[in-house]
Amino acid sequence: MSRNSLRWLPAIVVPAVVVAAVIAVPLQAGAAGDLPDKTPEQVLLLVNDSTVSAFSGTVAQSADLGLPSLDLGAGMGEVAPTESSTGALTTALELLSGSHDFRVYVKDENRSRVQVKDRMSERNVIHNGSDVWLYDSSSNAATHLSLQPDLSATAEAKLAELQSQLPTELSTPAQLAERFLAELDPSTTVSVGTDARVAGRSVYQLVLTPKTADTLVASVSIAVDAETGLPLRVTVLAQDQSAPALQVGFTAIDFAVPDAALFDFVPPAGATVTEQTFSKMSDGAPGDGVDHAGDHSAVTGDMPVVTGTGWSTIIEVPAATVPAELGDNPMVDQLMTAVDGGRALTTSLLTVFLATDGRVFVGAVPLALLQAAAE
Repeated sequence: MSRNSLRWLPAIVVPAVVVAAVIAVPLQAGAAGDLPDKTPEQVLLLVNDSTVSAFSGTVAQSADLGLPSLDLGAGMGEVAPTESSTGALTTALELLSGSHDFRVYVKDENRSRVQVKDRMSERNVIHNGSDVWLYDSSSNAATHLSLQPDLSATAEAKLAELQSQLPTELSTPAQLAERFLAELDPSTTVSVGTDARVAGRSVYQLVLTPKTADTLVASVSIAVDAETGLPLRVTVLAQDQSAPALQVGFTAIDFAVPDAALFDFVPPAGATVTEQTFSKMSDGAPGDGVDHAGDHSAVTGDMPVVTGTGWSTIIEVPAATVPAELGDNPMVDQLMTAVDGGRALTTSLLTVFLATDGRVFVGAVPLALLQAAAE
């Protein structure tokens, strides 16, 4: 499976990320457990060499970022949530607060399903060969994506954007683990913590600790299945916070091949269906049949600017690419507070700074670093 596909589908195997420079101290796995001792490099290799190709299970996701309580109806007006920036923001806040359980089914890299069951509704992302369906039963609305060969990076980025309409953007522990492991560099100390059990299975605990003080992240712990190498849980701790700021983990997992019928989807009667088609593009240039809605990079050159490295990376979004209604959104007013040079949203893991000139700065760093980047 390609790394691009991991952006929007449940990950099956984490690609090679063993970097000798980050193995600062070869700590052994906790002696209290009954697993054979392994060094950090050996646990990384266990993840990399995983041959898991099919599984299903229940995933629990929880977040405690210290977000303020909100009136989620603020700013809705007469515009449907899926048709406004408020709707997108509401979905993001849903992901970043409270707890959520969802089911995931993976048959192979071309067949997967993520299923979120709410109290009175159900949401799904279904990938079956060249077809991807996103369905929300509460609105009886579906988006159908027809995938063509040689899918480009831009098209896959659009798929990731569409999947983020569901509160499952992080998907499985394996996908979240891949995001952290893919960025390993000498700014991180890698160690092995105490053996544990997740979803009834023995796991090694791979611990990533930032060396820099210019980050809100205290550590990331990845629970790796001792038998298969599949990441079963990811726990992110924030500085000065004892409870996990973010945790995504299996509560139950089965490595049997899921029933093929799970990946067949037919929109219910009366459903509103939106069609999207993606095909190959060359060097970022538009190709026949490609939807470029919202893609500013090839047209205006207004690309986000990345400064810093590793855990202290800061992303600057140019004012020209920020939705005009964002600054006047009542929900944004609830989230942000006035600070020198603009407004800010501060959480235990992430800081967002909206400068007075319209630029947006985001990073897992203290607010002062974002303000300095805006000068």
